Amino acid sequence: MQNNNLSDTDIFGQALTDYYQGNYKQDITTHISLDETDVLPLPYLFRNYDQMPVLEQIALGLSKGKVLDVGCGAGSHSFFLQNKGLEVTALDISPGAINVCRQRGIQNAVLGDIRSFAGSKFDTILLLMHGIGMAETLANLEPFLLKLRSLLNPGGQILLDSSDIIYMFDQDKDGGYWIPGNVSYYGEVQFITEYQGIKSDPFPWLYLDYQNLNKVADRAHFVVELVREGGHNDYLARLSIDC
Repeated sequence: MQNNNLSDTDIFGQALTDYYQGNYKQDITTHISLDETDVLPLPYLFRNYDQMPVLEQIALGLSKGKVLDVGCGAGSHSFFLQNKGLEVTALDISPGAINVCRQRGIQNAVLGDIRSFAGSKFDTILLLMHGIGMAETLANLEPFLLKLRSLLNPGGQILLDSSDIIYMFDQDKDGGYWIPGNVSYYGEVQFITEYQGIKSDPFPWLYLDYQNLNKVADRAHFVVELVREGGHNDYLARLSIDC
């Protein structure tokens, strides 16, 4: 249930619950620290396979074995893989999201934070819809990847998509970009989500270019593969563990 204590408000979960219960009146608004405001349409979070971007479709096609869907949201990816016969664990920190997943028929929907999640090993970990952003900062990326590695079986893989957001910064005549001096890495941003007049506290998020992913993942002893580039500075990557 919504309340006015912003730190306790499950904005995302409330929006998903409203939509699933037929109370769809408005979408989620996102405010990003780069002076950008966008709208996240709730129907998009309940999309089927044919409505998904190509990068997500490829990632689902590459998924194998026992799957952990991190930041599962309404469970669209988990639902598709479960229907294909894979054993899927849908994980999210939003109580509302997990309740919706369970109501939709996802058999193993777990409320929890990936940073403290333990107790099982997986063949595939999904971090779709820019889920690598949960690392929050470039400096925290290596320990975040090492945490994920600890959850993988031998021969396991991480499938993730992200974007290089350098295009959002002004460019000078020499081709360089104007990056604020108080930013350690240009892909580190702050988000605020808003729904029905209630705003979340700001929270950090990481948009990660492929070159930095490759460099840090190599330090974490992953084999890194650029699976596919998208059309909007985005990409799909696979991080795997040698058997």
